[in-house]
Formats: sequence, structure tokens, C-alpha cells
Amino acid sequence: MTPRRTGWTLALVSAALFMVTLDNLVVTTALPSIHRDLGGGIDSLEWTVNAYTLSFAVLLLTGAALGDRFGRRRMFGIGLAVFTVGSAAAALAPSIGGLIAARALQGAGGALVTPLTLTLLSEAFPAGRRGVALGIWSGISGLGVALGPVVGGAVVDGISWHWIFWLNVPIGLAVAPLARLRLNESFGPAGRVDLRGLVLASGGLFGIVYGLVRATALGWTSTIVLGSLTGGAVLVCAFMVWESRAPAPMLPLRFFRSRAFSATNAVSLAMYFGMFGSIFLLAQFFQIVQHYSPLQAGLRTLPWTAMPIIVAPIAGILSDRIGSRPLMFSGLALQSAALGWLATVLAPNAQYTSFIGPFMLAGAGMAMVFAPAANAVLSAVRPSEAGQASGATNAIRELGGVLGVAVLASVFTAAGGYASPSIFVAGLQPAVFVGAAVLGAGALAALAVPGIRRRAAAAQDVAEPATAVRAA
Repeated sequence: MTPRRTGWTLALVSAALFMVTLDNLVVTTALPSIHRDLGGGIDSLEWTVNAYTLSFAVLLLTGAALGDRFGRRRMFGIGLAVFTVGSAAAALAPSIGGLIAARALQGAGGALVTPLTLTLLSEAFPAGRRGVALGIWSGISGLGVALGPVVGGAVVDGISWHWIFWLNVPIGLAVAPLARLRLNESFGPAGRVDLRGLVLASGGLFGIVYGLVRATALGWTSTIVLGSLTGGAVLVCAFMVWESRAPAPMLPLRFFRSRAFSATNAVSLAMYFGMFGSIFLLAQFFQIVQHYSPLQAGLRTLPWTAMPIIVAPIAGILSDRIGSRPLMFSGLALQSAALGWLATVLAPNAQYTSFIGPFMLAGAGMAMVFAPAANAVLSAVRPSEAGQASGATNAIRELGGVLGVAVLASVFTAAGGYASPSIFVAGLQPAVFVGAAVLGAGALAALAVPGIRRRAAAAQDVAEPATAVRAA
């Protein structure tokens, strides 16, 4: 592939990823304004966030499988179109029900786009140069996360909440036709869609994610939550049994026999659990406890959320040179230390300067994991299987984030609440400590990732059977 074509690929997948990641956090700052305009109770407002999370998490594996079967470029363009239509529908929503439906449509589009950004990038760059591209890709993703609260707060304060959705429309309208013109088409190894696998995986993930997002409101022992989690787990087990014997599995279970693949996904699960579960609560601290506006609160998180923009490209370059293991271990250890530090300085009247150090440490730690983890996962499978690996790792990461929010919110509710600033902090501190402990466990899991020499030997072992099949 020519340098010009690889440059277009990096630019287009990064722009699409930026749009999707920006939308993850941009809505949270707009919830009070949405409530004033559209009404609805607290449960309805929660579903403006949960509807996106649910459809996004459930359809990630499906998005990757459809890309492998019908063409990655084609499904990438369709995903962009669906996300753009969902954004316009959200901006025009006349009621809270209409907004929830539009958010679910956005999540479906995002589930098509996100895994395919990684697959398209993997195809465009050879293994030796992939780290640089993944570093830039991770930095752009970090930029979307960083700007989400800031853009949301600025738009809500300065214009109206409708414009947080209108912002996506010109990006989608520009990127979708360019993707068709500038990206190469590619397909996965499977000749047909594994329909039974799609149904079992989607149903299982729906049950688990639905149970998790409802656990905080209904309680972990409620019939709905227990039934949803149990049913989801049964379907996931059935999915694994089917995949072990399916002629063209959507997720080959032999991936998990690779130490690099399994350990890296354990690292990603732990990071999204600990860090994003903590961010969910810490993002509320500045508004609820210290009474800042949405924009002011968003600006105060920038030392944390903006660090990946700087550090992620460097981590991507280093992952090609020194391997993913030392970067992922250091990144998880830094995040664990940062959350432990934050928990000790949290107080209703805490000075903002006491948060800057741990925020920067946490952001740098996050950035040290994104690109190396993606590189390790892609290096553990054959190039033609990048789509399946990407879908799996994105689904596992998203599941970790949903699980982290649910568990840490339960810890917060058990120890504190929203009645007063002091009670809020009383619940926040133990929740953040739990997040730090999970990140520490993730750092230990990172030590199981093979070093760069062993990873190269494993990649050679993976490549040789594929070469032999082609030769035959």
C-alpha cells in the first residue's frame, strides 16, 4: 500500500473514531438541560446514556463479523451513515423516548465503526510500522475522550444540548464518501456469516450488559438483574460451545490459547473496569460536591483526559521497539497509584491543585496501555483474523467499563450517596480504592504478556500454517 493510501486510512479511521469516542462522554454534561426541555424521570435520563452503551457493547462482535463477510470498507461506511442518521435524529428528538431510540441507533452505528477502525489500520500498516499508527490512533481516541466533557459543557452553556448531536453530522457526511473513495476493501477469512454465533453472542452480551446497567437502580439481588445476568451467562456459554464446533466461527476460541491475546484482554478488562468506573464517579465530584458548571468541570479533568494525546503516540512507537509488556505493566501500575493518591486527597473542600498530579499520572498511565494493547492483540493473530480479534477485544473492553461503573456505583451507594458533599465523598473514596485495586490486579496480568522476542516467534508460528495452506 502506498504512503498516500496509508495516510488516508489513518486520517479517516481516526476521524471516525474521534466522532464515536467524543459521543461517549459528551452527553453526560447535557442531562440537566435535556431534562428541562424533554422532561422524563431519572430512569429516562439514565437510558439516554444506557441505550447507547447497550447497543454499542452488544453489537461490537456483530460489527466485526459483518465487516469480515461483506467488506470492511463497506460496513465502515454503513456504520458511519447509521451513526450520522442517529445523531441527527437525537438532535431533532421531540421527546425523551425519541432521544433514547436515537441514542440506541447511534450505538449500533458506533459498534460497526469502532472495531473496523482497528482492522482497517492493521491492514494498511505492516507490523513493524503499526505501533506508530496505533499510537496516533490512540491519541485521537484520547482527544475525543478529553474533549467530550469540555465540548459538551461549552455547547450546553453557549448554545443548546441539541448541538452536541449536530456536531457529528458534518463529520459523518465528510468521512463516509471519502472512505469509499480512499480506503481499500478487504474481507475476513470466513466465507459466510455465523448466524447462530451472532444470535448467541448478541443475546448473551445483551443479557449481561442489561443486567449490569440496571444493577445500580434495581439492586444486584433483584429478579430482573439476576435473571438477565444468568440468562446472558448461559447464552455466552452456549456461544462458546457452538464456536468450538462451528465450521466458520465468528470468534475462533483458539485465540484464547494465545497467552498474548488472553493476558492482553485481561489487562484491558481490568483497565476499563478500574479507570472508567472511577471516571464515572469522579466526573460528578466537581459538579455535585464543588458546584462547578459543566464546562468548568470538564476543563478541570483535562490534565487527566488530555494526557493520552501526548503520551499515546510515544507509547505506540515504543511498543514496536521494546514490546507491549513493560508499557502495559507500567501504565496499569501508574493508574493504580494515581487512583490511590486521589482517594487520599478527596474532600468536599479539597483544592484543585491537589488533583493535578494524580490526574496527570492517571492520564499518562492510560496512554501507555491503549496502543501497546492493540498492538499485542493484533500481533497474536493472523492478519486476516484482525477483524475477529478487534471485535472480541473491543467487546471485552466495553464489558469491563460497564462492569466497572456498575460495581463501583454499588460500592459508592453502599458507603455514601448524594445527600450532601460529605456523604458523596464518603461513598466516593472506597469506590476509588476498589478501582485502584482492580488496576493493580491488571498490572500483574500484564506480566503474563510475552516479551517482544517471544511474541515475534509466536507470530512466526501463526504465519507459517497460513503460508503452508496458501502453498498447498
